[in-house]
Amino acid sequence: MRTNPGGQIDPTEIIGRDKLVSHLWDVLLRQSLVLTAERRMGKTSVVLKMRAEATSDKLAIYRDLERVHTPLEFTQLVYDDVSSYLSLLNRTARRAQQFVAQLGGTEVKGFIKLPEMAATHWKTLLTRILEDLVEHQERTVILFWDELPLMLYNIKRRAGEDAAMEVLDTLRSVRQMHPQIRMVFTGSIGLHNVLSVLRSAGYANAPTNDMYTEDVPPLTMEHARELAVRLLKGESIQTDNLMACAERIAESVDGIPYFIHHVVDQLKQRGGRASVETVDAVIRSSISDQQDRWHLRYYRERIDIYYSDEERPFALNMLDILSVADEPVTFNDLFNQLKSRVVTEDREQALRVLSLLQRDHYVAQHEDGTLNFRFPLIKRCWRVHRGLG
Repeated sequence: MRTNPGGQIDPTEIIGRDKLVSHLWDVLLRQSLVLTAERRMGKTSVVLKMRAEATSDKLAIYRDLERVHTPLEFTQLVYDDVSSYLSLLNRTARRAQQFVAQLGGTEVKGFIKLPEMAATHWKTLLTRILEDLVEHQERTVILFWDELPLMLYNIKRRAGEDAAMEVLDTLRSVRQMHPQIRMVFTGSIGLHNVLSVLRSAGYANAPTNDMYTEDVPPLTMEHARELAVRLLKGESIQTDNLMACAERIAESVDGIPYFIHHVVDQLKQRGGRASVETVDAVIRSSISDQQDRWHLRYYRERIDIYYSDEERPFALNMLDILSVADEPVTFNDLFNQLKSRVVTEDREQALRVLSLLQRDHYVAQHEDGTLNFRFPLIKRCWRVHRGLG
């Protein structure tokens, strides 16, 4: 098995996700799904594995929505995907095509190009194309939509909050009208980030309360070690102790597969024999890497993007406090230290921001109620990047 840091992993080479995938299929028997996780945890790999392994009673359609900025662009992609599938059955999207013809759409190489005037009719068109799909499909339809939260954020920026709200409401309406359709939303930002922004603009609906939310965890240490061993062997890296190196890699990056690929790839580039010491050296240099090849500064940068002006000082200072704490702290201790940095007595605001930090996978709350960074690697990076030692 070869390293592929940041690239698409072949479904046959995805390790340690069989139990999770089986559980997700069980969920999809009854309802749609929101798949959450920290960035680089392998959500897309899980979805692609599911698509590759879909049984004959399911139609799995996957689409990456990262570059979509308007509801019409989204509708065009869904239209293209459905039309491509129906053409294999020698069927047509009759309802949608009739509607597009009324709007003056044009056909290019077998695909319909939606006219700009369709921008005000995208909801009708989206509903009709999905109705066409259901009409010609006896299987359960699974629409895997990767980066949907990012698409909604892009739509909010390009077309405004109302347009993003309408997309969410329309998709919920489709799920209610056609229970044989399942939708799977995944993304590198949490859907709650987008909903929080929309609610501040007056959005009161709960557009995903009919969907099941599941978190994609890191690999277990057993599977993380297995991945590291297979990559070390696949890259023909000589080691002082193969299992000790694999163990150090797995534990140092908290079982996150993306970083495991990166560490082994950099060990290969360094040459020579790998050891626990060289693994530690790779991780140290990667954390302080000015080129930021592991994209670790994202954890600081996204707070400026998705947290409001009022939330940001709370978030940054609470993470600063937690990053230098030797042991988990209680909320009361955290709030008291926060007050020495931010002029506030607003305990409720602190609790709200803490909840966001937990949902964004920065902070974990232990059974005794104490708090700490969820991932030691990110805690270490935060401390370095914030100049806290």
